[in-house]
Amino acid sequence: MALIWGRNPVVEALRADKSVERLYLAEGLRPNPVVDEITRRARALRVQTQYLDRRALDRLADGANHQGVVAEVEEFEYAELDTVLRRAQTAGERPLLLLLDSLQDPQNLGSLIRTAEAVGAHGVVLPRHRSVGVTAAVAKASAGAVEHVSIVRVTNLAKAIVELKAQGLWVLGLDSSGAQAYDEADYSVPLALVVGAEGGGLHRLVAERCDLLVRLPMRGRIASLNAATAGSIVLYHAFRCRERARNAFN
Repeated sequence: MALIWGRNPVVEALRADKSVERLYLAEGLRPNPVVDEITRRARALRVQTQYLDRRALDRLADGANHQGVVAEVEEFEYAELDTVLRRAQTAGERPLLLLLDSLQDPQNLGSLIRTAEAVGAHGVVLPRHRSVGVTAAVAKASAGAVEHVSIVRVTNLAKAIVELKAQGLWVLGLDSSGAQAYDEADYSVPLALVVGAEGGGLHRLVAERCDLLVRLPMRGRIASLNAATAGSIVLYHAFRCRERARNAFN
């Protein structure tokens, strides 16, 4: 079992019928719509609920901002890449995947997972090594989106890119040295967007495996945006392009 905290991550775990073993609530927690839904769903699912003082919750959440809500849940289950692609095919949709090259910051990862879920991406792919995985902090930063988007862990991201290309996906890397501006590329095709790590960007082998590198044009004095902001901009652009293409087809 693992711990998650924060109102949105916990309510999304309950909404997704994730196995919640025990719920910890702060004594004197003021009711609001989300708290009310958490307690209602916990009762319906017969989840053991315990009220603790704030200091005890602080210890459970390792000092993080838990908003008076902590839950003991089953360990996060990663998806398989082939399964994600099959789901897109079954739904009759062109795949949209987000690949993250050695992202280290839980806030950035959580934010990108939240954006990926919002735009209907079919999956998020992470390397198994030198990358943050799905933790309680990531779940909190994603506002619970980790419960609603498939997240894959692969041994080697460069090899995974080769596999995706063999499956017919176009692989677009986001890099400051990109040959084209991000809004000049075609996003209507089966697509994998690759976003690099904070500071370091894409690793050389990962960049070389991409079909095209695109950049975000910059006018200000700051040389770059952080990974979550840059990736979210391009994801939303991809979403809008794909929506327009689908509407035109229909």
